Amino acid sequence: MKLTILGCFSATPRKDTNPTSQVLEINNHLFMIDCGEGSQVELRRNKIKFSRIKHIFISHLHGDHFFGLVGLISTFRLLTRETELHIHCPKGLKEVITLQMKLADSWTNYPLYFHELTSNTSELIFEDDKVAVWTIPLDHRIYTNGFLFKEKEGERHLHLPSVLEANIDVAYYNKLKQGHDVLNNDGILIDHKKVTLPPNPPKSYAFCSDTAYKEDIVSIIKNVDVLYHESTFLDKHAHLAPKTKHSTAKEAALIAKKANVKTLILGHYSTRYEDLNAFKLEAQTIFKPVKLAKDGLHFNFD
Repeated sequence: MKLTILGCFSATPRKDTNPTSQVLEINNHLFMIDCGEGSQVELRRNKIKFSRIKHIFISHLHGDHFFGLVGLISTFRLLTRETELHIHCPKGLKEVITLQMKLADSWTNYPLYFHELTSNTSELIFEDDKVAVWTIPLDHRIYTNGFLFKEKEGERHLHLPSVLEANIDVAYYNKLKQGHDVLNNDGILIDHKKVTLPPNPPKSYAFCSDTAYKEDIVSIIKNVDVLYHESTFLDKHAHLAPKTKHSTAKEAALIAKKANVKTLILGHYSTRYEDLNAFKLEAQTIFKPVKLAKDGLHFNFD
C-alpha cells in the first residue's frame, strides 16, 4: 500500500503548497482521492501514469477539493484516453462538469461515469475481487464523505519444500494457494494448510477530510492500518473549529486513539501556519505514531 500526497493544505494554493489531492495504490489499484487545483501538474511531477487512474473519489463540493477535476478530465480527452473513468462524488458534481463540457463543446471521447452519493450512512460504493470501498459520513458545512479502502484477503503462499515433499503436481499449485485441498501424485489428499503459509494481512486506509470532530466515525474506521484525518487548526485556534466544521490536530489524534488505528497522518492545514511540526507535537500528546502529510511525500505501508 502506497500513498502519494499531491496536495494537503486547505483553502487556496500557494507557491509551494497545493489543496487536497492524493493517490492511493492498493492491491494494484490506483485510486485518486479529491482533485484540488493543480492536481494534474502534481501527477506529472510525481510520475504517476494518468492511464492507471480509473476511479476518482471526491469528498465534497468545496473548490479546494475538486477544482482540478474538469482540467484532468479534459487532459484525459486530449491524451486520447479510451479507458472508462468512474467518479464517485456528491450529487451535483455531474451537473457542474457536464455544463462546463457542454459550453466548451468538449465532450469526452472515453466513457465517463458519475456515481453520485446522497446517503448519510456508510455505504459500499465500489467492490471487486481485490478491494472494497465504503463511504465515511463526515460533519462539514455541506454534504461530505470520507472514504475507507480495504483490501480483501489474498492467496496463501506456497511453502515450496513442503509442497515438493508432499509430491504434488505443479498443476495444483494455484488450487493450494486458493485454499483447496488437493490429491498428490500418489492419490493422497493433502491438506493445503500443511503445505502453504497464511496470506499477507490485508491493508486498510481511511481518508477523512473535511470534518468537525465526529466520534460516530470510530466504528467505521476501527483498527485501520492508516488514517488520514484533517487537522486544520492548532489548539490555540480551537475556537474556530466548531464554526468552520473543521478539526484540530488533537481532535484528529483522539479519533485515531479511539479507533485504535496503527498510524495517523495529519493534513489539510490552514495556510496561516508556517511550522507544521507543531501539529505533530500537539497530536503526539494523545496518540502515536503521527506522520505529517506534505506535498510530494510518499508513504509506503508494506
